[in-house]
Amino acid sequence: MVLSPHIIDSTLRDGEQAPGVVFTLDEKLRIAALLEGAGVKEVEVGTPAMGEEEQRMIHEIVRSGFHFDSLCWARAKECDIAASARTGAGRINISFPVSDIQLSAIGRSRAWVLKQMPLMVALSRRFFGFVAIGAQDASRADREFLFEFIAACLAEGVDRIRLADTVGILNPFSVADLFLSVTKRFPFVDFEFHGHNDLGMATANSVSAFLSGAQSVSATINGLGERAGNACLEELAVAMKVSANVSTGINLLTIQEICRYVAEVSFRKIHVSKPIIGEMICRHESGIHCRSLIENELSYQPFHPEEIGRSTEMIIGRHSGTAIIRHILEKQNVYMNEKKAVHLTEQVKAMTLSTKQSLRMDELINLANNLNNHES
Repeated sequence: MVLSPHIIDSTLRDGEQAPGVVFTLDEKLRIAALLEGAGVKEVEVGTPAMGEEEQRMIHEIVRSGFHFDSLCWARAKECDIAASARTGAGRINISFPVSDIQLSAIGRSRAWVLKQMPLMVALSRRFFGFVAIGAQDASRADREFLFEFIAACLAEGVDRIRLADTVGILNPFSVADLFLSVTKRFPFVDFEFHGHNDLGMATANSVSAFLSGAQSVSATINGLGERAGNACLEELAVAMKVSANVSTGINLLTIQEICRYVAEVSFRKIHVSKPIIGEMICRHESGIHCRSLIENELSYQPFHPEEIGRSTEMIIGRHSGTAIIRHILEKQNVYMNEKKAVHLTEQVKAMTLSTKQSLRMDELINLANNLNNHES
């Protein structure tokens, strides 16, 4: 198991590739600052081959003095590497398709990959102190050819190798099989996992990659990305801590702010039940749950909400019990006897069934006061 997992944020690159998502320079700088504040050590800052405006934005990010390492993404083309060099970034990731389906789509062969890779690495070494190679669609590549490609990359002194699940077909077991296989064949290599979420497993796959030998994982804020998106950085950081007892170095108290900001500027709403950042994740209505939560907030929660900048909330609705209703009211200095509390619970159930929503605090207090003021 990796002892110091390294998370690479790709919100500004793969995240912005999501259809309809566009970040202005000011928004990119704000996201970069929030990522730095969260403790992210490396940021994939963009795709310079998009044009001069993209190169200018990346250059502004690089020259702003952030403490993270800036990484550019490039195709295996001289023009892409030249464009990346103009940004001033210190790192580059050169992507090579390695599955037959991807190679046939662009009219290339395995032989072309093995011939082109050393040329692109040599060219990149003239401009960058850190050269990574991305094995695009590694999850669908022939395993023996993938081994051959990795060996060739290492022979050229490549600093890191990214294994991409480009269309999100892997599961935690097949991810483990992949990374146990490559790390056994090539020990002491910085392997990175890049997972997509087409089948809803990108975060779980990323955890599996870390626990199976990957040194690095790339992810995005809110899982922003093409199609169903990428692995969620915030989910990955919390999952590693809670489920694997491993720290990623991400400051979990910063998560809410950065996730809300990225959601705002990407025009992608956060689902109310989205893990870690959804508005409902620390809210409880069930009487059985709430009664236990009063005694111990871990009884029905996997971690203390305060660890991620949240707090436990108890909502009054159709499933609320008398005990929790009295508990909530007492916090508002409203007291009632057991008989009236039972009557109030019945009114709450009837009202929420009629309105199909929970009660606001003022509505609950009004109902309670009306009962208390009513002559027995």
